[in-house]
Amino acid sequence: MGGGMREPRFYIVSPEEVLRGEATDIYFYRTKILVEKYGYADVEVRMQVHSYSLPKGYEWAVFAGLEEALALLKGRPLNVYAMPEGTVFRRKYPLMLIEGRFSDMALLETAYLGLLRFASSIATKAARIKAKVGNKQVLFFGLRALHPAVYVSADRAAYIGGVDAVSGMLSEKYLGLKPRGTMPHALIVVFGDQRKAWKAFAETFSHETPVIALADTFLDERVESLMAAELLGKELYGVRLDTPGSRRGRMRDIVEEVRWALRRKGYDHVKIVVSGGLDEQEVEELRDVADIFGVGTSIASAPSVDISADIVEVKGEKGWEPRAKRGKIPLALQVYRCSVNEEYLAPFDGSERPSCKDGREAEPLLVKYLDRGELVRPLPSLQEIREYVLRQLAELTQSPRP
Repeated sequence: MGGGMREPRFYIVSPEEVLRGEATDIYFYRTKILVEKYGYADVEVRMQVHSYSLPKGYEWAVFAGLEEALALLKGRPLNVYAMPEGTVFRRKYPLMLIEGRFSDMALLETAYLGLLRFASSIATKAARIKAKVGNKQVLFFGLRALHPAVYVSADRAAYIGGVDAVSGMLSEKYLGLKPRGTMPHALIVVFGDQRKAWKAFAETFSHETPVIALADTFLDERVESLMAAELLGKELYGVRLDTPGSRRGRMRDIVEEVRWALRRKGYDHVKIVVSGGLDEQEVEELRDVADIFGVGTSIASAPSVDISADIVEVKGEKGWEPRAKRGKIPLALQVYRCSVNEEYLAPFDGSERPSCKDGREAEPLLVKYLDRGELVRPLPSLQEIREYVLRQLAELTQSPRP
């Protein structure tokens, strides 16, 4: 190797590169060159974004990432229709429809699909876990499983999916979400005494965050939980059990033992926070004995919700003409909703308007967001999107689809 020592760097794409269409696959770059070179630059298409497959065992997913996709598509001569962000959808549903010259959208497909797929996958997993725990709290602790470049986007998607709080410090700056967290084992190991670490945390941070003592560092969970309760009394909000798998028995038995010990000593106010490798099965098993769930990797590394884009219609002399690759429906589609459990697919042009079983007219889900690149619909707040998701989850669990 010649030359001097090379300095390390971050490999992060800039927002400007994304907006210029440089964050794309090479074949889209070459395709744009060809359509322009051979006289197809003005061909107008309807590009439909849809999900033709969901992860194994999934019957629904949550549509997320729309705001970021609109930030990419805004200001270009394109019409964009989409489901509202946070909409629960099923397989083969159209999620978005982009109208305009193919040459104006070709370089953007890689990026907008990545934005939608990343956010929808995380939001969906968060929603599935939230649906399991019901009114119990879920905290998202999964940033360490991700590249730092996507921390805020991941926190946003998880919050949309229904988690009650996120841990990322920058999410307060970018999202207005006050981060929540407890304390790491490193704090207690450095102090060398769990009591000193708990006391220091309470004295320094109790004015801004609930005091939750990590109670499994040096001694048994029951012993350390009682130590924390006796030391801090009413100042202690909860104890966190994060026992590693190498030391863990049946986690439910551990939680029940800690709960019994705390109650016996009169510490009924102390909540039990469980974390460490939790997924849907674990939270379902623990939801009636634990109060709060810290979930990380299973949300951050969520099964991918397959979102793809295909041309389904091309504009000809007589208007929009169906044209699609083999295996795709050559027609722009609309989703009509009566309820989360009663929905219909029909042509996007409105030629067929389904009616609900109760006689009401079904409402179209794909609505216009961009008109020739101009935003024409207000974007909801993050809190409003999350509440929309939670209402749909309640409807799904109360009235399962036949």
